Amino acid sequence: MLRIDDITYSVEGRPLFEGASATIPTGHKVGLVGRNGAGKTTLFRLIRGELALEGGTITLPARAKIGGVAQEVPSSSTSLLDTVLEADTERCALLAESETATDPSRIADIQSRLADIDAWSAEGRASAILKGLGFDAEAQLRPCSDFSGGWRMRVALAGVLFAQPDYLLLDEPTNYLDLEGALWLESYLQKYPHTVLIISHDRGLLNRAVQGILHLDNRKLTYWQGGYDQFARQMTERRAVLVDEKKKQDARRAHLQAFVDRFKAKASKATQAQSRVKMLEKMDLITAPEEAKKVVFTFPEPEELSPPIINMDGAAVGYGGKPVLRHLSLRIDQDDRIALLGRNGEGKSTLSKLLAGKLEAAEGRIVRSSKLRIGYFAQHQVDELQIDETPLQHIQAIRPTEGQPRLRARLAGFGLGADQADTVVRRLSGGQKARLSLLLATIDAPHLLILDEPTNHLDIESREALVEALTSYSGAVVLVSHDMHLLSLVADRLWLVKGGAVTPFEDDLETYRKMLLSGDTEMKPIKAADKPRKATRDEILALRAEVRKCEDRVAKLEEMHAKLQAKMADPALYDDARVAELESWNRKFAECQSAMTRAETLWVEAENRLAKAERS
Repeated sequence: MLRIDDITYSVEGRPLFEGASATIPTGHKVGLVGRNGAGKTTLFRLIRGELALEGGTITLPARAKIGGVAQEVPSSSTSLLDTVLEADTERCALLAESETATDPSRIADIQSRLADIDAWSAEGRASAILKGLGFDAEAQLRPCSDFSGGWRMRVALAGVLFAQPDYLLLDEPTNYLDLEGALWLESYLQKYPHTVLIISHDRGLLNRAVQGILHLDNRKLTYWQGGYDQFARQMTERRAVLVDEKKKQDARRAHLQAFVDRFKAKASKATQAQSRVKMLEKMDLITAPEEAKKVVFTFPEPEELSPPIINMDGAAVGYGGKPVLRHLSLRIDQDDRIALLGRNGEGKSTLSKLLAGKLEAAEGRIVRSSKLRIGYFAQHQVDELQIDETPLQHIQAIRPTEGQPRLRARLAGFGLGADQADTVVRRLSGGQKARLSLLLATIDAPHLLILDEPTNHLDIESREALVEALTSYSGAVVLVSHDMHLLSLVADRLWLVKGGAVTPFEDDLETYRKMLLSGDTEMKPIKAADKPRKATRDEILALRAEVRKCEDRVAKLEEMHAKLQAKMADPALYDDARVAELESWNRKFAECQSAMTRAETLWVEAENRLAKAERS
């Protein structure tokens, strides 16, 4: 097992770990989470022995192999398949020695060891890994120099997976993968035979591929059993308990202090006052955990346009030769939330560029609303920012007439505060660069927002903030993403890009995930007869009445909740003589909170049913 005992480490005088300890059982898959800058990548470097601890120890089993993804596979003439095969250095060394060995005993040892490590099936295993990460048989035989840096990162990942180290350390492994590659990796890691530590902001991966969460917070490490959602619930409950206990303790301390202040000078009460002073001194102060800073995205709201905002009739698009996509007869309205599904290379990005007006239709007709504004975000745009300019200079270039207070407010609306606003882009984190690019894409309040892998480099809190912003946004959204959690919460329509066509997908995302993992490529489009029938006027009126009832119920419970809060804030209620009464009020308060949660859930469900009926 991996033991981390009482470690201490600082960077430029800033402590990242102080007396941090954790134990990772052998064979467990663990997600390492924590705020940006907390020291997650540094912990990986400490485990690998690349950095020297200031205190404490990190202990691994003797002769354990540690593996991680290199920053990039070099551009070389070696084929992808051979590059992956070379990652197993023991196999390569044994094969090379077998060519020159003459001693019969040594030859026997070599052949025995090659059999032990299953060397003869290596090519098939390497090919399967490359296929899972998006490389077909033809691509596997091409040299690395034929591929971009992002694709070579996939080759690097394939190499370390093929080598199967005893301790596999993966730092944001899905950043260079599409949805299909990310789902394949998730499935592969579930069956990986050794210990895995993953730094990731992919909530789906952290829920399905790990058995525990290692939380780095306040320079300490805490190991939690279960996936990320279970960890998040436990953290929320823990914080709520500590906050509640702190409130009660503060009220108790205020009560004791009030008695001391009132009677400390009165001779007849001096003994009792002194007793309460001692009680205050002995009381262990409860410190509630600091609540995570609220992350926000503030998208400007566009005016409403008449539907449809885009209509295609028999359109085709390509890059000068044979069209990549043909017979496109699609419609987009301003309230649409569309996720583009399909394997890599099928044309999702091509469709995104056609919708954004960055590619012209080779055939057919596309009609766009005359006032339509489109915002387009693609991952490559993050890399095209002016690295020697600040975020403030970026938006000044496109809003030259706006004053600095307004420009800084725009940046703050995307989580870029005063310090980041005046920091050159080269010194910003990947997440901060992504925020700036999202701001530039949405600054004109687009009616249609096209997002191609928007969550790369965004942490979990930022991804949740993006979900909130997109669900409340009044423009249309078209999404390409490997983040299943984001797609499931934002998209209400699925388009499958496959075989040169784009068709509505009839099932849900979970079905699509299972199809991909099972290798089923027969994904059926919606037939006309399968489309949901249109809701009647009476059904819509009934749904609206239900929504109003839900609103009234929530309003009454909120009023009751406020009254109970006022009652609970009364210090007199915490007198020792009123313990039974306090318990009664606590019970009522908890019941009210539970009722509010149920009522709000019913309200949201009613709103969703109404929205679905009105769209049909």
